Amino acid sequence: MYTPTSSTYTGNPMKLLIRNLARSTTEAEIKDMFDDYGTVQSCTLVIDKKTGGSKGFGFVEMPKRGEAKAAMKNINGKDVAGNKIRVKSAESK
Repeated sequence: MYTPTSSTYTGNPMKLLIRNLARSTTEAEIKDMFDDYGTVQSCTLVIDKKTGGSKGFGFVEMPKRGEAKAAMKNINGKDVAGNKIRVKSAESK
């Protein structure tokens, strides 16, 4: 999981759910996509415990809601490694 070490974030960050990722897509690739729209506070690819491979979805957290919304709007539906990915706000538990 990517997490910056030297920066402190304030405010209300926005967590995004990214679905329909190719199994070959890496956390670094996801982070790079979202970096184009602002600061990425964390990026986590969900891994299958049995196989060690990606489950095809992950989460990105961005400290500025406006940047997160711009990323969601522009990345949702984008073709990444042959898959049309879906990005939406992650629901709180």
